[in-house]
Amino acid sequence: MEQSGFTIWFTGLSGSGKSTVAHIVATQLRARGLRLEVLDGDAVRQDLSRDLGFSREDRDTHILRIGWICDLLNRNGVVAIVAAISPYRAVRDEVRRRLPRFVEVYMEAALESLIQRDAKGLYGKAIRGEISHFTGISDPYEAPRNAEVVCFSDGREGPEENAARVISHLAMHKLID
Repeated sequence: MEQSGFTIWFTGLSGSGKSTVAHIVATQLRARGLRLEVLDGDAVRQDLSRDLGFSREDRDTHILRIGWICDLLNRNGVVAIVAAISPYRAVRDEVRRRLPRFVEVYMEAALESLIQRDAKGLYGKAIRGEISHFTGISDPYEAPRNAEVVCFSDGREGPEENAARVISHLAMHKLID
């Protein structure tokens, strides 16, 4: 039986666990025999979007480029798993319209908890003004209104529980067996 492609799009503030949970989900889907690619927003930016800055227009272009890659992968039966802040709701919704099988996963975490754990020190730098256009501090983040899956990454649930929530949704909606 030929595999059908679909996209799992993890969105949320920096440090909310997008990449961590995306990689756990990827491992579990690979174990089921699915072909997939994980597209990390930062990695794609270094290779495909290095010509872009962090203005709203540049961020939107970056997200649309990732969406285009997802479309190519999905049309070829490959699952695309995206972990990208993707701060603007309108461009996420545009990507959703372009991809027939799209699952949005919102990694919800209070800004205060992300600032407290700030593993990379980015929030501290942004608060001190050393990083401009930092989502959640000097640039907005528009949370999804109707994400298919909401994961709580502020300590209420761990990464494994969040991944299980995503896998359960995929199974319930017959995207996986």
